[in-house]
Amino acid sequence: MTAPLTPPPPPHDQSPNDPWAPPPTSGGGGAEPWYGPEKPTGPGLRTELIEAAVVTVVTALLGGALLGVLWWWLAPHVPLVSDGSAVYFKDTEGEQAVGVDGTFTLLALGAGALSALVVFLLRRRGGVPLVVALMVGGLLGAVLAWRLGVWLGPGTDVAARAEEAGQGVTFSAPLKLAAKGALLAWPLAALLVHLGLTALFGPRDPEPFEPEPEKDGYGAPVV
Repeated sequence: MTAPLTPPPPPHDQSPNDPWAPPPTSGGGGAEPWYGPEKPTGPGLRTELIEAAVVTVVTALLGGALLGVLWWWLAPHVPLVSDGSAVYFKDTEGEQAVGVDGTFTLLALGAGALSALVVFLLRRRGGVPLVVALMVGGLLGAVLAWRLGVWLGPGTDVAARAEEAGQGVTFSAPLKLAAKGALLAWPLAALLVHLGLTALFGPRDPEPFEPEPEKDGYGAPVV
């Protein structure tokens, strides 16, 4: 004779907090993953490149035109005078020429800060393409402003203008940017202001998840 088979014990209920419990199943019977793959949170590289191109064009054209007009309007005039054979500075100790470069530099710094603020308010998340667009657009805008201001200012043919003005008559020198390093004021200001705004007011990355420490049967953490 053989002994009767003993039926297996019924499965005990798993606690929902049991770390060894199997993953829950859906109504269709298939096992659902504990967590899904992380989805990219950014807008995508293509969108960032399009936004960077728009920022570059708008900054260079609109900002450069405005800066050029302001420089031509606000820059001091450098007085010249002719004695019939040569042209001289009327005020040899004047600082008008330095003021021309200083005016351009101050206006470029303001344009860089303003463009960085506008871009940050419109695209708070920032990104490398936007920063590069600000710098490239600022540099192109500064070059455009320089050439536009020279074009709007007095004529560059000093000899012809001296002959037209006559001997001993004061006339203004052409608008000239002697310190070409002032062209970098706009992109550098835009870079620094945008990085500062992003560091202070930009979105923060979420804190990484830290698993709870393992505990023994009495609830004390296992060292």
